[in-house]
Amino acid sequence: MKAIEVPEIDGAYLFEPTPYADERGFFCRTFDADVVRSVGIDPAAFVQDSLSRSVRGVLRGLHLRSGAGEAKLVRCSSGAVFDVVVDLRPDSPTYLGRASFELSGDTQVTLYIPAGCAHGFQALTDTADTSYRIDRPHDPAEDVTIAFDDPELAIPWPLPVTSMSQRDRGAPRLAEFLKQRQRG
Repeated sequence: MKAIEVPEIDGAYLFEPTPYADERGFFCRTFDADVVRSVGIDPAAFVQDSLSRSVRGVLRGLHLRSGAGEAKLVRCSSGAVFDVVVDLRPDSPTYLGRASFELSGDTQVTLYIPAGCAHGFQALTDTADTSYRIDRPHDPAEDVTIAFDDPELAIPWPLPVTSMSQRDRGAPRLAEFLKQRQRG
């Protein structure tokens, strides 16, 4: 497994496994504490694992947490997703930077998203399972959502949106979120 820096998002990494393939399929390590530690991330900090299942066209996000934020490792364990990260850390050298990736069950690449970044994805396959390893217990009172279709972000979602939560559908634009955060 190797760690690859994401230049558009300071502190974000892709963890690319080394699959061992044969006539049966493949085997690969999807988490390696030593590799995670080698880029300055504490592997013991992760306290919760979650899984979402989405059907083609479903969009989830853009989500982040208020307060101390939440760092996470995200991997599409089955199917494929178009995954997006937006840096919303005012002191970051990549503030307002955006990066997108295709994560898939075929590659098992894991994306590390630093606390303070918004995250969202769209399912590209009939079924897509997305696994999350999160560094803080979930607190619904800290949930924040930003409009997935904000023209300022201009995210090129690859498919028409077939379904999303009411909360995501009614999310404020980025400018409104930033204004609210300044008022604090």
